Amino acid sequence: MKDISLATLAVHRPGPRVDGSVVDPIFVSANYLQGDASTYDDVRYARLSNTPQQRGLARTLARLEDAEAALPVASGMAAISVALLSVLAPGDHVLVPANLYGGTVALLDDLRGLGIASSAFRDDQPLTDQLRPKTRAIYVEAISNPLLEVPDLQAVVDTCRERGLVSIIDATFVSPVGFRPVPFGFDLVVHSATKYLNGHSDLIAGVIAGSQARINRALTLQNHLGPSIDAHAAFLLDRGLKTLALRVPRQATTAGRIAAALQRHPAVSHVRYPGLPDDPNHARARTFFEHFGGMIAFDLVHPAVADRLVEGLELWIHAASLGAVESLIVRPAQSSHVGIDPHERRRIGISDTLFRLSVGIEDADDLIADLEQALSRAGS
Repeated sequence: MKDISLATLAVHRPGPRVDGSVVDPIFVSANYLQGDASTYDDVRYARLSNTPQQRGLARTLARLEDAEAALPVASGMAAISVALLSVLAPGDHVLVPANLYGGTVALLDDLRGLGIASSAFRDDQPLTDQLRPKTRAIYVEAISNPLLEVPDLQAVVDTCRERGLVSIIDATFVSPVGFRPVPFGFDLVVHSATKYLNGHSDLIAGVIAGSQARINRALTLQNHLGPSIDAHAAFLLDRGLKTLALRVPRQATTAGRIAAALQRHPAVSHVRYPGLPDDPNHARARTFFEHFGGMIAFDLVHPAVADRLVEGLELWIHAASLGAVESLIVRPAQSSHVGIDPHERRRIGISDTLFRLSVGIEDADDLIADLEQALSRAGS
């Protein structure tokens, strides 16, 4: 069938069913009978990501991304690391936004020790003016973590095409339901599949998708470094994908209501959510994405309220990660960006009173009421 929707693709994996099973079995075998192998990558071994389960999951992920190929790996950071190292070499330079996930910032620091440089671009200046002679790639997040900024994705794609650079995007916050970067023009897309793709806070996994040639290069590197996805995580990810198209739109709709409620609350000084009409990222988000996502960031007026807020919450869970069915709250200065120098955190806009919400699938009114009562209790 042609023109099958994403919701259907997520449920029905391409290819024959294993011995007629409706749900694919978990392949726990680490090794397989030796066949013809012309390269090291052809050897049948689970670390080389060529079990029936790993290959089937890869086909599903590629179809969801509308990409030629995909590679599931052991974590989101494994996906980012393999993607970057598959296109960068000592002496190369990668251009990135000023605001990135803290783990990615730490990785870029590590890559400098390998001779791979990085620098942050300014969004108010042409990208072409900020390239270096050794720039080989531009890396962005579709929606930044945790400040929910949306870069000029069209400018990134156009610049990379014009200059022969590789464009890489972390699309974790929007998922394929909201944005498909490969048809848009990006060379590689990465996800922390721990988040929306799985959606249930019970696995660690990552995904890289792109052209067959680029995924072949990433696969070879992954086979050497070893971050292959394990059998149980692959099973859980495949199961989580089946409800992706149901979960994400609901989370985005609920997030819009919560963001509007927070914007009206006197204890809140500022709300960051691309779905708000007065948000500086609203126009870009409307242009690029099918929805505005399930992530919200907000600042509180008084530090004392920030220190007491999570104590009064009953439904929101104070825990890291995001994109799951349950709603989560964290302070980035104490979680994702705790390893960044406090002065640098404040310089890029991450204050000690900033909170990040990951909206789940609970009732919107219940989530709003819980936030309001906790804010009132913390301020009393």
